[in-house]
Amino acid sequence: MGRALVIGCGGTLGFVWTAEVLAELERQGWDPVTADILIGTSAGAEIVALLGSGITADAIASESDHRVRSHLRSPAAPGSLPGIPRLGLPGLGLARAALTRKIDPLAGLAGLLPRGNGDASWLVSLGDALAPEGWVDHPDTWLVAADARTGARFPLGRADAPHARLGQAIAASWAIPGWFPPVVIDGRPLLDGGTLSPTSADLLLPAVEDGRVDEVVIVAPMSSHGGAPGRGLVRLERALRRSMTHRVDDEVDALRHAGARVRRIEPTAADLAAMGANFMDGSRREQVREVARAQAPGLVTRSLHTTEVAR
Repeated sequence: MGRALVIGCGGTLGFVWTAEVLAELERQGWDPVTADILIGTSAGAEIVALLGSGITADAIASESDHRVRSHLRSPAAPGSLPGIPRLGLPGLGLARAALTRKIDPLAGLAGLLPRGNGDASWLVSLGDALAPEGWVDHPDTWLVAADARTGARFPLGRADAPHARLGQAIAASWAIPGWFPPVVIDGRPLLDGGTLSPTSADLLLPAVEDGRVDEVVIVAPMSSHGGAPGRGLVRLERALRRSMTHRVDDEVDALRHAGARVRRIEPTAADLAAMGANFMDGSRREQVREVARAQAPGLVTRSLHTTEVAR
């Protein structure tokens, strides 16, 4: 039987937190690189691309691999706030899909954001450095993006998904509405897969049902089972987090109903306090790293010894 690793969206700070969790998983004997299927969304797509190319979780967290270090320190990486947007509503199809209940209302609202003006070249460069031939060696590395016209999800890298080079796929999965423009792949304008689901763990259902996968580890920076109160601007982040948590709840229930052992790891209250209201706030990177390093051993220990939520 097989194992799958799902890494959700989470922006700049979610990347830092996830890296520490994965390094702790590795230390406790669950090596992320050996997962049979790797699924990543947005910042999770970055990490999945690194793992799929054979870079260890410890090397990602410690930045000991030169490709990780140069990527994370790139001057082209986004700041804490989006730039001035361009004209146009490239995600309007998401709003239409929400009106017909094909996707949830929050995703529909994201479709009303203007065309982002961000530069995703640092993500394309990462992909080119990791996979000069076009894709990583790991046979099942999936990076989730959303079709801006229809709301359909595409796990780029899966055999039935549109063909893309790795850098394109990372950029597409990272194309946050209002922050970055869509990435066109095979004629489809693609946006951040986190617009539709923070994890897209349910894409594993066929693999669980046919017996290919029986264990799933979900690392979800933007989910907080049981709620996470906040004050001021943090309340806006918590409202977004609640909606994302409900989506992850549904995906976990579906996987368990299909027979999978699901281990779900999410930020603690201390982690959330370190992250603050803006998951793109790079000034908090070291604070988040320090807190995550202290919290990760308990989170991972609980997740590996129970199928209930690790909190």
